[in-house]
Amino acid sequence: MVEELIHGLHAVTAALNHEPEQVRGLWVERQRRDGRMQSLLDQAARHEVPVHWTDRAELDRLSGGARHQGVVARLAARSRGHDEADLPALLAAARGPALLLALDGVQDPHNLGACLRSAAAAGVQAVIAPVDRAAGLNATVRKVASGAAERVPFVPVVNLARALRGLQEQGVWIVGAAGEADATLYEVDFTPPTAIVMGAEEKGLRRLTREVCDRLARIPMAAGMESLNVSVAAGIFLFEARRQRGANG
Repeated sequence: MVEELIHGLHAVTAALNHEPEQVRGLWVERQRRDGRMQSLLDQAARHEVPVHWTDRAELDRLSGGARHQGVVARLAARSRGHDEADLPALLAAARGPALLLALDGVQDPHNLGACLRSAAAAGVQAVIAPVDRAAGLNATVRKVASGAAERVPFVPVVNLARALRGLQEQGVWIVGAAGEADATLYEVDFTPPTAIVMGAEEKGLRRLTREVCDRLARIPMAAGMESLNVSVAAGIFLFEARRQRGANG
């Protein structure tokens, strides 16, 4: 296990909000003294998190050259994240029918971060993704997610098709997004416990993942448009499910 560095105001603020005991220290650009930074510093002080003042070059180095907005945080090594064994408990904790998002090999960390953000906004109980050949949680994902990575359980699984079959055994309806599907998402009933499955960038759902789905659905689009970014498509599916369930907050 290794310590983790995260960067950006949203990601660091979310860490202080949701897991302050994990934050071992902040590195802050000396020249940044605006209101947003001061609010973050006040929050760090409340949790007795040490602050180290430094220059932009050092923050560039710590963040790997990413856009850090003047702050980098060091998090303690996590002894255990979520895994497939946690799914029954996550389902049981749902208020009403569960809503899950499964990502079949999404490799771009920016897309994963954006999917996590949409999932958090839609009230999803968990985001599931394969361990291999897919993006995992890292500093870029956390920054793009703007705090959602700390709000929504992220569950890496060894075999996505097997994990989806396990969900089916627990009464979860599996709906896969596929551009060639006969039905549109507006023809699908999302009111039962549901896992929405999105395919990888440009490749879509893998064969084994597609075969385990109870139903495939597509987003109806204007002529000449073939596909949407996976995070945009995930948001459309998730909020159609939320609309059908009458969720208003």
